[in-house]
Amino acid sequence: MSDFAIIVDPLSTGQEYPAAFRTAGRRPVAVLSGLEPPPAYTTSWNPQDFDHVHYFTGDVQALAEELRQYEPEYLVPGAESGVELCDQLIEILLPGTGNVPSLASARRHKWDMAQALTAAGVPRLRQVLTADEAEAEEWLRANDLLGRRLVIKPPKSAAGDEVYVVFEGGDWRERFHRVLGRANKLGLINDAVLIQEYAEGTEYLVDTYSVDGVHALVDVCRYTKVGRGDKIGIYRRIDFLAEDDPEVQALWPYTRDVLDAVGIRIGCGHVEVMMTADGPRLIEVAARPAGGGHQMVSELATGDNHIKRTVAHRVRGEVRDGFDLVQHLRGIFIIAPSEGYFRNREVFDGIESLKSFHWMKVLHEADAVVPATVDLFTCLAWVILIHSDPQTLDEDYQRVLEMEAKIVIETP
Repeated sequence: MSDFAIIVDPLSTGQEYPAAFRTAGRRPVAVLSGLEPPPAYTTSWNPQDFDHVHYFTGDVQALAEELRQYEPEYLVPGAESGVELCDQLIEILLPGTGNVPSLASARRHKWDMAQALTAAGVPRLRQVLTADEAEAEEWLRANDLLGRRLVIKPPKSAAGDEVYVVFEGGDWRERFHRVLGRANKLGLINDAVLIQEYAEGTEYLVDTYSVDGVHALVDVCRYTKVGRGDKIGIYRRIDFLAEDDPEVQALWPYTRDVLDAVGIRIGCGHVEVMMTADGPRLIEVAARPAGGGHQMVSELATGDNHIKRTVAHRVRGEVRDGFDLVQHLRGIFIIAPSEGYFRNREVFDGIESLKSFHWMKVLHEADAVVPATVDLFTCLAWVILIHSDPQTLDEDYQRVLEMEAKIVIETP
Protein backbone atom coordinates (compact mmCIF):
# COMPACT_ATOMS: atom_id res chain seq x y z
CA MET A 1 0.00 0.00 0.00
CA SER A 2 1.37 3.40 -1.01
CA ASP A 3 1.63 6.15 1.59
CA PHE A 4 1.10 8.81 -1.08
CA ALA A 5 -1.86 10.42 -2.86
CA ILE A 6 -1.02 12.21 -6.13
CA ILE A 7 -3.23 15.13 -7.16
CA VAL A 8 -2.80 16.72 -10.59
CA ASP A 9 -3.47 20.47 -10.44
CA PRO A 10 -4.73 20.62 -6.84
CA LEU A 11 -6.29 24.02 -7.59
CA SER A 12 -9.71 25.60 -7.16
CA THR A 13 -11.72 22.96 -5.28
CA GLY A 14 -8.76 20.60 -5.63
CA GLN A 15 -6.93 22.59 -2.98
CA GLU A 16 -9.10 20.71 -0.46
CA TYR A 17 -7.59 17.34 -1.38
CA PRO A 18 -4.26 17.55 0.52
CA ALA A 19 -5.84 18.08 3.96
CA ALA A 20 -8.47 15.41 3.29
CA PHE A 21 -5.91 12.82 2.18
CA ARG A 22 -3.53 13.71 5.01
CA THR A 23 -6.33 13.25 7.57
CA ALA A 24 -6.94 9.81 6.03
CA GLY A 25 -3.28 8.86 6.51
CA ARG A 26 -1.89 9.61 3.06
CA ARG A 27 0.92 12.02 2.17
CA PRO A 28 -0.23 14.40 -0.59
CA VAL A 29 1.93 14.93 -3.68
CA ALA A 30 1.14 17.75 -6.12
CA VAL A 31 1.64 17.66 -9.87
CA LEU A 32 1.24 21.01 -11.60
CA SER A 33 0.38 20.94 -15.31
CA GLY A 34 2.73 23.87 -15.92
CA LEU A 35 5.42 25.85 -14.17
CA GLU A 36 2.71 28.16 -12.83
CA PRO A 37 -1.02 27.61 -12.23
CA PRO A 38 -3.48 29.02 -14.80
CA PRO A 39 -4.43 32.68 -14.12
CA ALA A 40 -7.87 31.82 -12.73
CA TYR A 41 -6.38 29.47 -10.12
CA THR A 42 -3.34 31.39 -8.88
CA THR A 43 -4.76 32.17 -5.44
CA SER A 44 -5.66 28.53 -4.79
CA TRP A 45 -2.14 27.17 -5.36
CA ASN A 46 -0.68 26.23 -1.98
CA PRO A 47 2.56 24.26 -2.54
CA GLN A 48 3.29 24.25 1.20
CA ASP A 49 0.40 21.80 1.66
CA PHE A 50 2.30 18.98 -0.07
CA ASP A 51 5.14 16.67 0.82
CA HIS A 52 6.44 16.92 -2.73
CA VAL A 53 5.66 19.04 -5.81
CA HIS A 54 6.34 18.11 -9.44
CA TYR A 55 5.94 20.26 -12.55
CA PHE A 56 5.02 19.20 -16.08
CA THR A 57 7.45 20.69 -18.61
CA GLY A 58 6.24 18.91 -21.73
CA ASP A 59 7.56 15.36 -21.38
CA VAL A 60 4.79 13.25 -19.87
CA GLN A 61 6.90 10.07 -19.91
CA ALA A 62 9.66 11.75 -17.91
CA LEU A 63 7.12 13.09 -15.43
CA ALA A 64 5.62 9.63 -15.01
CA GLU A 65 9.08 8.23 -14.25
CA GLU A 66 9.52 10.88 -11.54
CA LEU A 67 6.25 9.78 -9.96
CA ARG A 68 7.06 6.06 -9.92
CA GLN A 69 9.04 6.57 -6.72
CA TYR A 70 5.73 6.95 -4.85
CA GLU A 71 4.46 3.57 -6.07
CA PRO A 72 1.09 5.21 -6.82
CA GLU A 73 -2.15 3.27 -6.62
CA TYR A 74 -4.20 6.13 -8.12
CA LEU A 75 -3.96 9.71 -9.35
CA VAL A 76 -6.81 12.23 -9.20
CA PRO A 77 -7.34 15.56 -11.02
CA GLY A 78 -8.00 18.52 -8.77
CA ALA A 79 -9.14 21.07 -11.35
CA GLU A 80 -10.24 21.27 -14.97
CA SER A 81 -6.73 22.22 -16.10
CA GLY A 82 -5.34 18.93 -14.80
CA VAL A 83 -7.85 16.48 -16.29
CA GLU A 84 -5.97 15.65 -19.49
CA LEU A 85 -2.54 15.32 -17.90
CA CYS A 86 -3.96 13.13 -15.16
CA ASP A 87 -5.47 10.81 -17.80
CA GLN A 88 -2.12 10.52 -19.57
CA LEU A 89 -0.20 9.78 -16.38
CA ILE A 90 -2.68 7.11 -15.29
CA GLU A 91 -2.31 5.30 -18.61
CA ILE A 92 1.47 5.22 -18.20
CA LEU A 93 1.64 4.39 -14.50
CA LEU A 94 -1.56 2.38 -13.96
CA PRO A 95 -2.83 1.34 -17.38
CA GLY A 96 -6.44 0.22 -17.54
CA THR A 97 -7.43 1.71 -14.17
CA GLY A 98 -8.61 5.13 -15.32
CA ASN A 99 -11.28 6.52 -17.60
CA VAL A 100 -11.50 5.36 -21.22
CA PRO A 101 -8.24 6.60 -22.84
CA SER A 102 -9.64 6.92 -26.36
CA LEU A 103 -12.30 9.33 -25.10
CA ALA A 104 -9.92 11.57 -23.11
CA SER A 105 -10.57 14.64 -25.26
CA ALA A 106 -14.34 14.16 -24.89
CA ARG A 107 -13.98 14.78 -21.17
CA ARG A 108 -12.34 18.16 -21.73
CA HIS A 109 -13.05 19.56 -25.21
CA LYS A 110 -16.67 20.62 -25.72
CA TRP A 111 -16.79 19.72 -29.41
CA ASP A 112 -15.30 16.26 -28.85
CA MET A 113 -17.80 15.91 -26.01
CA ALA A 114 -20.66 16.48 -28.45
CA GLN A 115 -19.17 14.06 -30.96
CA ALA A 116 -18.92 11.37 -28.28
CA LEU A 117 -22.61 11.82 -27.45
CA THR A 118 -23.53 11.48 -31.12
CA ALA A 119 -21.47 8.29 -31.44
CA ALA A 120 -23.26 6.85 -28.40
CA GLY A 121 -26.73 7.86 -29.63
CA VAL A 122 -27.26 10.33 -26.77
CA PRO A 123 -29.36 13.40 -27.70
CA ARG A 124 -27.44 16.67 -27.71
CA LEU A 125 -27.70 20.30 -28.78
CA ARG A 126 -26.80 21.25 -32.34
CA GLN A 127 -23.39 22.90 -32.51
CA VAL A 128 -20.36 23.47 -34.69
CA LEU A 129 -16.68 24.11 -33.98
CA THR A 130 -14.81 26.34 -36.42
CA ALA A 131 -12.25 29.10 -36.75
CA ASP A 132 -13.70 30.17 -40.10
CA GLU A 133 -16.49 32.75 -40.22
CA ALA A 134 -17.72 31.60 -43.62
CA GLU A 135 -17.96 27.99 -42.45
CA ALA A 136 -19.89 29.14 -39.39
CA GLU A 137 -22.36 31.08 -41.51
CA GLU A 138 -22.86 28.13 -43.84
CA TRP A 139 -23.58 25.83 -40.87
CA LEU A 140 -26.03 28.31 -39.34
CA ARG A 141 -27.89 28.61 -42.63
CA ALA A 142 -27.99 24.84 -43.17
CA ASN A 143 -29.42 24.34 -39.69
CA ASP A 144 -31.94 27.20 -39.99
CA LEU A 145 -30.26 29.04 -37.11
CA LEU A 146 -29.38 32.34 -38.81
CA GLY A 147 -31.06 35.14 -36.91
CA ARG A 148 -31.98 32.86 -34.02
CA ARG A 149 -30.69 32.91 -30.45
CA LEU A 150 -27.27 31.26 -30.14
CA VAL A 151 -24.57 30.53 -27.60
CA ILE A 152 -20.92 31.22 -28.48
CA LYS A 153 -18.07 29.99 -26.30
CA PRO A 154 -14.53 28.57 -26.30
CA PRO A 155 -14.11 24.81 -26.73
CA LYS A 156 -12.01 24.68 -23.56
CA SER A 157 -12.95 26.97 -20.68
CA ALA A 158 -14.57 26.79 -17.26
CA ALA A 159 -17.01 28.57 -14.89
CA GLY A 160 -18.86 30.43 -17.65
CA ASP A 161 -15.70 32.16 -18.89
CA GLU A 162 -16.25 33.84 -22.28
CA VAL A 163 -19.68 32.31 -22.81
CA TYR A 164 -21.91 34.70 -24.78
CA VAL A 165 -25.50 34.69 -25.91
CA VAL A 166 -26.44 36.14 -29.28
CA PHE A 167 -30.04 37.31 -29.22
CA GLU A 168 -32.44 36.99 -32.13
CA GLY A 169 -31.14 39.05 -35.02
CA GLY A 170 -27.92 39.87 -33.14
CA ASP A 171 -24.42 40.11 -34.55
CA TRP A 172 -22.99 36.63 -34.00
CA ARG A 173 -19.83 37.57 -35.94
CA GLU A 174 -18.76 40.14 -33.34
CA ARG A 175 -18.98 37.55 -30.52
CA PHE A 176 -17.30 34.96 -32.73
CA HIS A 177 -14.25 37.19 -33.17
CA ARG A 178 -14.38 38.28 -29.53
CA VAL A 179 -13.70 34.66 -28.51
CA LEU A 180 -11.43 33.54 -31.36
CA GLY A 181 -7.72 33.92 -30.65
CA ARG A 182 -8.16 35.24 -27.12
CA ALA A 183 -6.51 33.70 -24.04
CA ASN A 184 -9.16 32.49 -21.61
CA LYS A 185 -8.89 32.38 -17.82
CA LEU A 186 -7.34 28.93 -17.90
CA GLY A 187 -4.47 30.43 -19.90
CA LEU A 188 -5.47 28.66 -23.15
CA ILE A 189 -5.73 30.35 -26.54
CA ASN A 190 -9.14 29.90 -28.15
CA ASP A 191 -8.02 28.48 -31.50
CA ALA A 192 -11.61 27.86 -32.57
CA VAL A 193 -15.12 28.84 -31.50
CA LEU A 194 -18.07 26.67 -30.52
CA ILE A 195 -21.43 27.90 -31.81
CA GLN A 196 -24.44 26.23 -30.25
CA GLU A 197 -28.20 26.46 -30.52
CA TYR A 198 -29.72 28.15 -27.48
CA ALA A 199 -31.20 25.73 -24.96
CA GLU A 200 -34.37 26.94 -23.25
CA GLY A 201 -35.33 25.29 -19.98
CA THR A 202 -34.19 24.60 -16.43
CA GLU A 203 -30.52 23.91 -15.78
CA TYR A 204 -29.23 21.37 -13.29
CA LEU A 205 -25.87 20.45 -11.84
CA VAL A 206 -25.47 16.71 -11.34
CA ASP A 207 -22.43 15.58 -9.37
CA THR A 208 -21.46 11.93 -9.57
CA TYR A 209 -18.87 9.41 -8.46
CA SER A 210 -18.10 6.32 -10.49
CA VAL A 211 -16.36 3.04 -9.68
CA ASP A 212 -15.64 0.52 -12.45
CA GLY A 213 -18.20 2.18 -14.71
CA VAL A 214 -21.01 2.11 -12.12
CA HIS A 215 -22.23 5.65 -11.51
CA ALA A 216 -23.68 7.07 -8.28
CA LEU A 217 -25.12 10.46 -7.41
CA VAL A 218 -23.26 12.77 -5.01
CA ASP A 219 -25.68 15.71 -5.20
CA VAL A 220 -28.09 17.43 -7.59
CA CYS A 221 -28.83 21.16 -7.74
CA ARG A 222 -31.22 23.31 -9.69
CA TYR A 223 -29.53 26.40 -11.06
CA THR A 224 -31.04 29.81 -11.46
CA LYS A 225 -29.01 32.07 -13.73
CA VAL A 226 -29.37 35.60 -15.00
CA GLY A 227 -28.01 37.34 -18.06
CA ARG A 228 -26.43 40.74 -18.40
CA GLY A 229 -26.05 42.09 -21.87
CA ASP A 230 -24.59 39.30 -23.96
CA LYS A 231 -23.10 37.40 -21.03
CA ILE A 232 -24.88 34.12 -20.34
CA GLY A 233 -24.74 32.01 -17.25
CA ILE A 234 -24.24 34.52 -14.45
CA TYR A 235 -25.11 32.38 -11.47
CA ARG A 236 -27.86 33.75 -9.23
CA ARG A 237 -28.71 30.82 -6.95
CA ILE A 238 -28.58 27.06 -6.50
CA ASP A 239 -31.11 24.85 -4.72
CA PHE A 240 -30.24 21.32 -3.62
CA LEU A 241 -32.72 18.56 -4.48
CA ALA A 242 -33.42 15.18 -2.87
CA GLU A 243 -32.43 12.03 -4.76
CA ASP A 244 -36.06 10.90 -5.01
CA ASP A 245 -37.24 14.27 -6.37
CA PRO A 246 -39.09 13.77 -9.70
CA GLU A 247 -36.73 16.30 -11.33
CA VAL A 248 -33.73 14.19 -10.32
CA GLN A 249 -35.33 10.98 -11.50
CA ALA A 250 -35.99 12.58 -14.89
CA LEU A 251 -32.34 13.65 -15.22
CA TRP A 252 -30.50 10.62 -13.89
CA PRO A 253 -30.88 8.11 -16.77
CA TYR A 254 -29.71 10.72 -19.28
CA THR A 255 -26.79 11.73 -17.05
CA ARG A 256 -25.63 8.10 -16.80
CA ASP A 257 -25.72 7.89 -20.60
CA VAL A 258 -23.58 11.03 -20.82
CA LEU A 259 -21.00 9.62 -18.39
CA ASP A 260 -20.81 6.41 -20.40
CA ALA A 261 -20.57 8.31 -23.69
CA VAL A 262 -17.52 10.33 -22.63
CA GLY A 263 -15.84 7.35 -20.98
CA ILE A 264 -16.00 8.26 -17.30
CA ARG A 265 -15.49 5.00 -15.43
CA ILE A 266 -13.91 6.06 -12.16
CA GLY A 267 -13.86 9.13 -9.96
CA CYS A 268 -15.69 12.42 -9.99
CA GLY A 269 -18.15 13.57 -12.62
CA HIS A 270 -19.57 17.07 -12.85
CA VAL A 271 -22.44 17.32 -15.34
CA GLU A 272 -24.50 20.35 -16.33
CA VAL A 273 -27.80 19.45 -17.99
CA MET A 274 -30.63 21.58 -19.36
CA MET A 275 -34.11 20.11 -19.17
CA THR A 276 -35.74 21.35 -22.36
CA ALA A 277 -39.14 20.77 -23.92
CA ASP A 278 -37.48 17.98 -25.93
CA GLY A 279 -35.96 16.35 -22.86
CA PRO A 280 -32.56 16.67 -21.13
CA ARG A 281 -29.65 18.07 -23.11
CA LEU A 282 -26.02 18.25 -22.04
CA ILE A 283 -24.42 21.65 -21.53
CA GLU A 284 -21.05 20.19 -20.53
CA VAL A 285 -19.43 17.45 -18.47
CA ALA A 286 -16.16 17.38 -16.52
CA ALA A 287 -14.17 14.55 -14.95
CA ARG A 288 -13.18 16.36 -11.75
CA PRO A 289 -14.76 17.77 -8.57
CA ALA A 290 -17.24 20.64 -8.78
CA GLY A 291 -15.61 24.02 -8.19
CA GLY A 292 -16.77 27.44 -7.09
CA GLY A 293 -17.10 26.62 -3.39
CA HIS A 294 -19.45 23.77 -4.18
CA GLN A 295 -17.78 21.22 -1.93
CA MET A 296 -18.73 23.20 1.16
CA VAL A 297 -22.39 23.60 0.23
CA SER A 298 -22.64 20.00 -0.93
CA GLU A 299 -21.43 18.79 2.46
CA LEU A 300 -23.86 21.10 4.27
CA ALA A 301 -26.79 19.84 2.21
CA THR A 302 -25.92 16.14 2.02
CA GLY A 303 -23.21 15.46 4.60
CA ASP A 304 -20.93 14.40 1.74
CA ASN A 305 -19.17 15.80 -1.31
CA HIS A 306 -16.78 14.94 -4.13
CA ILE A 307 -13.67 15.34 -2.00
CA LYS A 308 -14.94 13.12 0.83
CA ARG A 309 -16.30 10.55 -1.63
CA THR A 310 -12.93 10.35 -3.41
CA VAL A 311 -10.89 9.90 -0.24
CA ALA A 312 -13.32 7.34 1.20
CA HIS A 313 -13.07 5.28 -1.98
CA ARG A 314 -9.35 5.62 -2.68
CA VAL A 315 -8.11 5.15 0.88
CA ARG A 316 -10.75 2.95 2.55
CA GLY A 317 -12.41 1.26 -0.42
CA GLU A 318 -15.81 2.65 0.53
CA VAL A 319 -18.39 3.06 -2.24
CA ARG A 320 -21.81 4.74 -1.87
CA ASP A 321 -24.74 4.26 -4.23
CA GLY A 322 -26.43 7.64 -3.74
CA PHE A 323 -26.89 10.52 -1.31
CA ASP A 324 -29.19 11.87 1.40
CA LEU A 325 -30.51 15.42 1.50
CA VAL A 326 -30.03 16.24 5.18
CA GLN A 327 -31.19 19.87 5.02
CA HIS A 328 -32.64 22.33 2.50
CA LEU A 329 -29.98 24.73 1.27
CA ARG A 330 -29.99 27.68 -1.10
CA GLY A 331 -26.75 29.26 -2.27
CA ILE A 332 -26.86 32.84 -3.53
CA PHE A 333 -24.23 34.53 -5.70
CA ILE A 334 -24.05 38.27 -5.10
CA ILE A 335 -23.56 40.18 -8.34
CA ALA A 336 -21.50 43.35 -8.79
CA PRO A 337 -23.40 45.42 -11.37
CA SER A 338 -20.28 47.13 -12.72
CA GLU A 339 -16.55 47.49 -12.24
CA GLY A 340 -15.44 50.07 -9.72
CA TYR A 341 -14.94 50.87 -6.05
CA PHE A 342 -17.15 48.85 -3.70
CA ARG A 343 -18.24 51.68 -1.41
CA ASN A 344 -20.78 50.22 1.02
CA ARG A 345 -19.84 46.81 2.32
CA GLU A 346 -22.11 47.62 5.27
CA VAL A 347 -25.11 47.11 2.99
CA PHE A 348 -25.13 43.54 4.28
CA ASP A 349 -25.19 44.51 7.96
CA GLY A 350 -27.97 42.58 9.66
CA ILE A 351 -27.98 39.69 7.24
CA GLU A 352 -27.12 37.39 10.16
CA SER A 353 -30.59 38.08 11.62
CA LEU A 354 -32.36 36.32 8.75
CA LYS A 355 -34.02 33.12 9.99
CA SER A 356 -32.29 30.95 7.40
CA PHE A 357 -28.89 32.68 7.39
CA HIS A 358 -25.98 30.27 7.67
CA TRP A 359 -22.87 31.83 6.14
CA MET A 360 -21.63 34.69 4.00
CA LYS A 361 -18.32 35.50 2.39
CA VAL A 362 -17.68 38.88 0.77
CA LEU A 363 -14.78 38.44 -1.60
CA HIS A 364 -13.65 42.08 -1.50
CA GLU A 365 -13.10 44.66 1.21
CA ALA A 366 -14.97 47.95 1.31
CA ASP A 367 -13.52 50.54 -1.10
CA ALA A 368 -11.69 47.84 -3.08
CA VAL A 369 -11.89 47.89 -6.87
CA VAL A 370 -14.13 44.99 -7.88
CA PRO A 371 -14.83 43.56 -11.34
CA ALA A 372 -18.29 43.50 -12.85
CA THR A 373 -19.79 40.06 -12.29
CA VAL A 374 -19.81 38.14 -15.58
CA ASP A 375 -19.11 34.56 -14.39
CA LEU A 376 -18.30 32.48 -11.31
CA PHE A 377 -14.80 33.92 -11.12
CA THR A 378 -16.12 37.47 -10.65
CA CYS A 379 -19.02 37.19 -8.18
CA LEU A 380 -18.88 39.74 -5.36
CA ALA A 381 -19.99 37.50 -2.50
CA TRP A 382 -21.63 34.19 -1.57
CA VAL A 383 -24.53 33.71 0.82
CA ILE A 384 -25.83 30.38 2.16
CA LEU A 385 -29.34 30.00 3.52
CA ILE A 386 -30.50 26.82 5.31
CA HIS A 387 -33.99 26.18 6.68
CA SER A 388 -36.61 23.45 6.91
CA ASP A 389 -39.37 25.74 5.60
CA PRO A 390 -39.20 26.55 1.84
CA GLN A 391 -41.29 29.70 2.33
CA THR A 392 -38.76 31.06 4.84
CA LEU A 393 -36.00 30.40 2.33
CA ASP A 394 -37.94 32.32 -0.33
CA GLU A 395 -38.61 35.26 1.98
CA ASP A 396 -34.99 35.53 3.12
CA TYR A 397 -33.78 35.16 -0.44
CA GLN A 398 -35.80 38.23 -1.39
CA ARG A 399 -34.32 40.13 1.55
CA VAL A 400 -30.80 39.31 0.34
CA LEU A 401 -31.69 40.56 -3.15
CA GLU A 402 -32.98 43.79 -1.62
CA MET A 403 -29.63 44.28 0.10
CA GLU A 404 -27.79 43.54 -3.12
CA ALA A 405 -29.87 46.15 -4.95
CA LYS A 406 -28.41 48.82 -2.65
CA ILE A 407 -24.78 48.04 -3.48
CA VAL A 408 -22.87 51.15 -4.53
CA ILE A 409 -20.08 50.78 -7.05
CA GLU A 410 -18.26 53.97 -8.10
CA THR A 411 -16.57 54.04 -11.48
CA PRO A 412 -12.81 54.65 -11.16
